[in-house]
Amino acid sequence: MLIPFAKYHALGNDFLIVEPSSVESLPDFSRVAEYLCDRQRGIGADGILFVSEDDSTLHVELYNADGSWAEKSGNGLRIVGVHQHLKDTSVNRFLITMDHVTSEVEIIGVEGNDYNVRASLGQPTFVAAEIPVKTDMKYWINEPLAIGGVDLPITCVAIGNPHVVLFVDDFDLDWPQIGADIEVHEAFPNQTNVEFVRVIERNLIEVADWERGVGVTTSSGTGAAAAVCASVMNGFVDRSCDVQFEAGIMHIEWSEDANEILLSGPVAPIATGEAVMS
Repeated sequence: MLIPFAKYHALGNDFLIVEPSSVESLPDFSRVAEYLCDRQRGIGADGILFVSEDDSTLHVELYNADGSWAEKSGNGLRIVGVHQHLKDTSVNRFLITMDHVTSEVEIIGVEGNDYNVRASLGQPTFVAAEIPVKTDMKYWINEPLAIGGVDLPITCVAIGNPHVVLFVDDFDLDWPQIGADIEVHEAFPNQTNVEFVRVIERNLIEVADWERGVGVTTSSGTGAAAAVCASVMNGFVDRSCDVQFEAGIMHIEWSEDANEILLSGPVAPIATGEAVMS
């Protein structure tokens, strides 16, 4: 079976796009994701975006590299926007639905192969039951979680998907192992993404990201939003804040009046082609 695909990245966080309508009898999405995202045997990616179109709205189902379904991706939203823009460059604004939530995505600039893309990510929630987190507390903000015999203060927030944020002085710790342990901790029934945050200034933080179902990623859109929102709630930064990943910078605006998050940053196309799947 040949599966047409397009590949993009947002600061190295790479995704494949597959349009199910282009493939007759496409296998189970989970199996396709696990197969095509394999970096040794497939095309290789952090995740796969299955995109379909209904009237003026694009519908996206997101699967991680391990074949697990995910609710939302800020980078994925922006990548789908660029993919649609390249089909008709006269259109710069799109409505994209993930997990029944519709976001507005807009191409706000282009320089060479890099597109500057803004996406609305909706409203964050710190209510533990809505994230969800198993706890008697209404909120889990700067409260300890026992990991490996050590109590680590964490802040839990959902940006359409669950996140745990830890504040660090530097990254000279085994944060990937800590992230892996927190991801599957019994406190998180749907597992969780994990962000390690170093506050640099009131408008700048540095983030290392552990992605649920993927592992270490070079950036995360919802992770950037979670990091900023948690930093604001802990009194460390302002609501307009740059997020420095190893591969570059994204920007988060968290409106106080509307309680809405806007994410902006670069997206670049990588390749198109046909993948062989038996």
